[in-house]
Amino acid sequence: MASQVCGSCIGRYGYADLSELLGEADPDNGLSEYLRASHRTFLHHFHQHGYASLTTPSLRMVIARDNTSGFVQTTNTLLSTDLVREFVIAGHGNLEKVRKMLEERPDLLNAAYAWTESDHETAIQAAAQVGSVPVAEYLLENGALLEICTAAMLGRKEEVERRIRENPSNINSSGAHGIPLLTHAAWSGDTELVRYLFQNGAKTGSSSALQNAVTRGYYDLVVWLIENASPDLNAKNFQGKTPLSIAIERKQEKIAQLLKNHGTGE
Repeated sequence: MASQVCGSCIGRYGYADLSELLGEADPDNGLSEYLRASHRTFLHHFHQHGYASLTTPSLRMVIARDNTSGFVQTTNTLLSTDLVREFVIAGHGNLEKVRKMLEERPDLLNAAYAWTESDHETAIQAAAQVGSVPVAEYLLENGALLEICTAAMLGRKEEVERRIRENPSNINSSGAHGIPLLTHAAWSGDTELVRYLFQNGAKTGSSSALQNAVTRGYYDLVVWLIENASPDLNAKNFQGKTPLSIAIERKQEKIAQLLKNHGTGE
């Protein structure tokens, strides 16, 4: 399996464990609902006791990083942290496993796994950070909350623009593990969306955005990022690969030549 995942994920659960749980994930993946700070102590208490969600009352409020919110239906059976963790890992691109697990336990939909006290991740946030459109769309169809980073990954430009108009601070949104909005948007390949975000203040994440654009072979977006966003052309991802090494590995000769012309090394 040639799946890619984020370095922060690998650091938390190990590559062997990840490989076993992901199964046949999207080979293009590059590797979330967050509770407000006032809820963290409460959530942490239940994680310490082996539970990932509370079932009383039957509807609980989930508040996302961009301040969108919704009620999540729970069951009378508590979700174990191991089950939530497995579901979130599957969210990184394993649609078949996500489907199976959600059919068996619908209350996994918006369940967040706490990697640390301040870093919580849901399955749809996992899908958003690695650009897994099939998993994200499936979860949305089943009622998952749509955050701005997910909307950006899916290339939903009008939705992203609307949220920023309504709340300009959303331009500084980040997803799982603090991955910036700009990085998520690069998965879409929509140069206009990336330009809009950058020009409106989403300045962080240009180097990882370049990595994502190269991974998907988005030549026009790669050009725009190099010429406008000042990414580190020699930045390495969690696998130790530069944008050029990724382009060569994926036989993207046009992008590889472009990077070489700008002095990028392998």
